[in-house]
Amino acid sequence: MPKISVLPSDDKTNGWSALLPARKPYDQLSGDVRADWVVVGIGYAGLAAARRLAENRPNDKIVLVDAQEAGEGASGRNSGFAIDLPHNVGASLEELERSHAHMRLARTAISHLEEMVTTHGIECDWERRGKYHAAVSEQGVETILKPFAQELDAIDEPYRWVEKADLHGELATPHFTAAVYTPGNVLMNPAALTRGLADSMPGNVSIYEHTPVLEVDYHNGVHLTTPGGSVFAPKMIIAVNGLAQQFGFLKNRLLNFAAHASLTRQLTADERKAMGSVENWGVTPANAFAGITMRYTKDHRILIRQDIYFKPDFRESDAKRAQVRRQHLRLFRERFPMLDNVEMEHTWTGFICLSRNDAPGFGKVSGNVYTAVCQNAVGVTKGTISGMLAADLATGQDNPLIADIESLGSPQSLPPRPFLDIGVRAKLAWEIWRARAEA
Repeated sequence: MPKISVLPSDDKTNGWSALLPARKPYDQLSGDVRADWVVVGIGYAGLAAARRLAENRPNDKIVLVDAQEAGEGASGRNSGFAIDLPHNVGASLEELERSHAHMRLARTAISHLEEMVTTHGIECDWERRGKYHAAVSEQGVETILKPFAQELDAIDEPYRWVEKADLHGELATPHFTAAVYTPGNVLMNPAALTRGLADSMPGNVSIYEHTPVLEVDYHNGVHLTTPGGSVFAPKMIIAVNGLAQQFGFLKNRLLNFAAHASLTRQLTADERKAMGSVENWGVTPANAFAGITMRYTKDHRILIRQDIYFKPDFRESDAKRAQVRRQHLRLFRERFPMLDNVEMEHTWTGFICLSRNDAPGFGKVSGNVYTAVCQNAVGVTKGTISGMLAADLATGQDNPLIADIESLGSPQSLPPRPFLDIGVRAKLAWEIWRARAEA
């Protein structure tokens, strides 16, 4: 009977949420509730799972609980990319097939989200703008971008190679040497998207926010104890990413990292003119740990995401965020020297879950419990599709994409702590030093 000893503690610093109007959260659970299904987690995976359960079983009662509010956890704190391609494409037939599986899964998720945005009128700046996968150094071009382009050729995926001069014109910064532009990526405000998905649930889904699970009993169904009451259901889907280990599953298989982002104030008309009046864009770095993710948003702000490190306790301090903000401002001014009067308006922390072998924590983990966790830093698409497919698996739906997600494997076991901490931090430090030219 697991007791939950670590709860999320995200603060109110999320810049994406700060741009949105105030939202009235759903009530905290009070009293004892019985349902046919319970889903824990109000991020992309949990929202997709609850919606799919409601569609598959329209006469069943589904309860969705979360310790926080929609848009305030990790799902609302990412950089706002719905990525349709795998990060790395291999050259062998097996690796190429894995790439096709990744794309089928991601593009199904994007189509589903786009349908929800359109059907429910979710205002989240959803736009298929593609993305630039960019390198700063010649080494990054040779070792990452050129192989990536060759492998996109191998799987017959469209892309555009962009050299430095053209990149300068399209991104308004001379910082990058080259980029591979791919058209399938979607940009959005992730907090607005998550809120909209929560607030458009089918009628047979009951949502309880500010309702942390304190204890779980798996005897004769699933019984969750919360501060104000309890939930009983025969079956449960866990969609809390790295916190899944608190529920007794995937222990010593998930790695939790902190990631930081900052968002500028809105640029003035003169500042936009100084940028060359470019349209909104998104950039992912050739090296995810050493490099910098950037966006120029539809409302004329620039996002910088950089500084990712191992953080298994899910806690970060205001002092650290202040340090990160100064670092992000320095990086911003190096890239956009013409915007020397622009300050960072928001800086926040989010937590991502990785596995040692980049595999998802998906599937049936006991007779009545399913997991849709560990999105390996591609939460919008991987979270959405894993939640949908967990619901299909749990309700016995024949969906060929279940075989695709299962083909990606499951998280490998990790060494015990403190050896894990030492090893992860040493490997990360080496990776950042090795790719330091991409910073």
